[in-house]
Amino acid sequence: MADLNFYSGTMDCGKSTLALQMDHNHRARGRVGRVFTSHDRAGTATLSSRLGLSVPAIEVDDTFDFWQFTVGELTHGGRIDYFVCDEAQFYTVEQIDQLAKITDELAIDIFAFGILTDFRTKMFPGSLRLTELADRVNTLQVEALCWCGKRATHNARTEDGVMVTEGEVIVVGDVDAPERPARQVGYEVLCRRHHRRRMTAATAQAAALSPDVLPFE
Repeated sequence: MADLNFYSGTMDCGKSTLALQMDHNHRARGRVGRVFTSHDRAGTATLSSRLGLSVPAIEVDDTFDFWQFTVGELTHGGRIDYFVCDEAQFYTVEQIDQLAKITDELAIDIFAFGILTDFRTKMFPGSLRLTELADRVNTLQVEALCWCGKRATHNARTEDGVMVTEGEVIVVGDVDAPERPARQVGYEVLCRRHHRRRMTAATAQAAALSPDVLPFE
């Protein structure tokens, strides 16, 4: 019996590192799989970790059909024991339904990794559908930390260090990137308190240097 597994957490919780480790462990035991990703920070068709590890992957855009891909691979004599699907929050609802069908009809294990909510604290459709369908939903145990040291629970988008709550849902960026053009877009994990106050590490530092009292409501 194959399973549809979903591993979730905030950014910086090590999901891509675990995805790489999962693929390595199964390959080391002689299993044959395929690795998928979408909008990875390292570019198209790459699954990468902030630790510096990466592997080639199949890029999933909105037109990708998991069922047709899998049937085509098997029809041409390919072997598939498992899928590792990173950045699954960006997959469409239809694609998640296809992964569930592949699990049930073709007995292929699915290991999907993704964050639950976007920078507006709204659930990604792909993550919501995975939560509804997965045989197992696993919360990653590596806790990401807010700049204040508390457990981070929310993902924030920043522009030049200032948190924003409007805009396109998918904008690729990484606060670890060394160089960006003007209007730098990055992401940061925050505790609920500082997400509500829109206080990022940069704005907190600026406030600490200011003689004015913080305008908390």
